[in-house]
Amino acid sequence: MLGVLAGFATIGLIVGLGILLAQLGILDATAQRVLNRVAYYVASPALLITVLGGTDVHRLLSADLVASIGGVVVSATTAVLLARLRWRRTAGETVIMAFCSAYVNAGNLGLPIAAYALGDAAFIAPMLLTQLLILQPGGLAVLDSLIHVPSPGMSRRRLLLMRASRPFRNPLAVASLIGFVLAVTGMTLPLALHAPLALVGGMAVPAMLLAYGISLRLGPLPGTGEPISQVATLVTLKLIVQPVAAYLIGAYAVGLTGRDLLAVTVIAALPTAQNVLVFATRYDRGVILARDTIFLTTIGSVPVILAVTGLLAS
Repeated sequence: MLGVLAGFATIGLIVGLGILLAQLGILDATAQRVLNRVAYYVASPALLITVLGGTDVHRLLSADLVASIGGVVVSATTAVLLARLRWRRTAGETVIMAFCSAYVNAGNLGLPIAAYALGDAAFIAPMLLTQLLILQPGGLAVLDSLIHVPSPGMSRRRLLLMRASRPFRNPLAVASLIGFVLAVTGMTLPLALHAPLALVGGMAVPAMLLAYGISLRLGPLPGTGEPISQVATLVTLKLIVQPVAAYLIGAYAVGLTGRDLLAVTVIAALPTAQNVLVFATRYDRGVILARDTIFLTTIGSVPVILAVTGLLAS
């Protein structure tokens, strides 16, 4: 329990610092964009290489992975169907909604909760793999296609080559692939390369949290910029539907029990990641929607995770 509360307290303090710096006029909207760009293009790729590259491949490719993927697919698919068929959202907003409903805060919150509340930081690895190699590349490929419109008269061959190469021009997708290859092959980076990557990667989480705090202070109040019913639905998908789906798949499809079943359920109940706001800002799609969902799921996930832990750990 203390590990869960400590993880949330750390996030709250850094977000609060971002709010304070914006209130004092030390950081503004320009600073928010700079922090997001640094996180997206530099710090997050470095963090992904070091985290994924140092993960035990046996933990990555386990039954926990099936339950993690299942929870993500159920929640994200529901969000996509609602966004397109009921709410008539654009393709870009639909991607952000899918991220809001299923992209968990596996880094700065998931890692400490896995380490201190679940007893093993490696429990977060299957969800990291699910997000970094399946959910994130797929969503970003759609967003990339929306901002890179083919020129009139472009040949079919060149168009296909351009679309096929898009994932390899995305820094997060490339970093995830490098980290996964390192994990699978067991290769380790030389210290001269690993040390600066780890140092730069350490900027990712603080930069995202500070930028989020600035957005809370300078943007409209949470709940006033987007239809509250849609935000509430995304929060429900994230905090209720995803963990329930992960639990059912884990317990009845792949036979998880004990601490493994507890881990996949708790991790699926983590709030929406700050990365989603970085993506929304980078592609200028659903920014307020992402911010509000992150805010509400972060608050709401505390009682949900405590309840799950109390029920399944007993």
